[in-house]
Amino acid sequence: MEQANGFRRFRRLRQTPGLRNMVRETRLAAEDFVYPLFVTHGLNVRSEVPSMPDVYQISVDQLRGEIDELRALGIGATILFGIPEHKDPAGTDAYNPDGIIQRAIRAIKEHDPDFVVIGDVCLCEYTDHGHCGLLDGEHILNDETIDLLARVAVVQAEAGVDIVAPSDMMDGRVAAMRRALDQNGYLETPILSYAAKYASAYYGPFRDAAESVPTFGDRRSHQMDPGNAREAYAEIAADIAEGADAIMIKPAVTYLDVIAGARERFDVPLFAYNVSGEYSMIRAAGRAGWIDERRVTLETLMAMKRAGAGQIITYHAKQAARWLDEERAAARRGAPVATG
Repeated sequence: MEQANGFRRFRRLRQTPGLRNMVRETRLAAEDFVYPLFVTHGLNVRSEVPSMPDVYQISVDQLRGEIDELRALGIGATILFGIPEHKDPAGTDAYNPDGIIQRAIRAIKEHDPDFVVIGDVCLCEYTDHGHCGLLDGEHILNDETIDLLARVAVVQAEAGVDIVAPSDMMDGRVAAMRRALDQNGYLETPILSYAAKYASAYYGPFRDAAESVPTFGDRRSHQMDPGNAREAYAEIAADIAEGADAIMIKPAVTYLDVIAGARERFDVPLFAYNVSGEYSMIRAAGRAGWIDERRVTLETLMAMKRAGAGQIITYHAKQAARWLDEERAAARRGAPVATG
């Protein structure tokens, strides 16, 4: 259609909060978020992670309060990471039926059966060397490791987990887990695969929180090279073929192109992991007064949603949910939203 004065006035639909809200293409809501929890041994433990403000290692007895808080904020899912009392070369607490994560799953399900619990499946938090699998010297053994990961998936399913999420990046682990789950009667337990998990420098604070810093070397032999996108789509296709019900891309902010590309190529639920380094940088800059933390946080999460993520695993979840609720309340009053 021909426009007056030879150009289109896009600004017409940006003049008021009501108009902007009416034509907004992408929306962010609390139910989009999955909140990570770091569960440790002991009683009455609530220990803040120094590199992750407002993120805590908590003991199992603290989980009821956490789940009630998340529910009140409109967040309906968590992903669990365990910090066992004892670690060993084979990460046995990960597949111990009474291991820390299995106890956490049971505690949450006893308190709120409908709250969605995702169990991270990896060995790095449970091994004394901090690597994701069994070792031969300094070499990670792929096939022997996936047998143990399949055991982890089964004991988590026995404990009542809703979804198992392998994060190890061993080849063939999705097929091994699907086979083990099915053979043990857990045909309905979904697998959310960390299908494209990059060997990223953004994981540092997480390794503090999960106490999983490797004692030697790094994880570049099995996590993806940051320069590769086509390989990510091959990884995703392979995991779906092996039985993954949903896929995850990690990190999120620096891999928005991969998220968008995956959304175009694959018709399965897509999760983005807004990782610890991404969180801590925003929090640090916000505390220093260098950025408007509220606006930057919500804009960052919106970018993930706009790129194609259906669900976002994020440490910002609680605060973001509060801010979104404030925005909705302000919109109902017709008042501007405060920032700072």
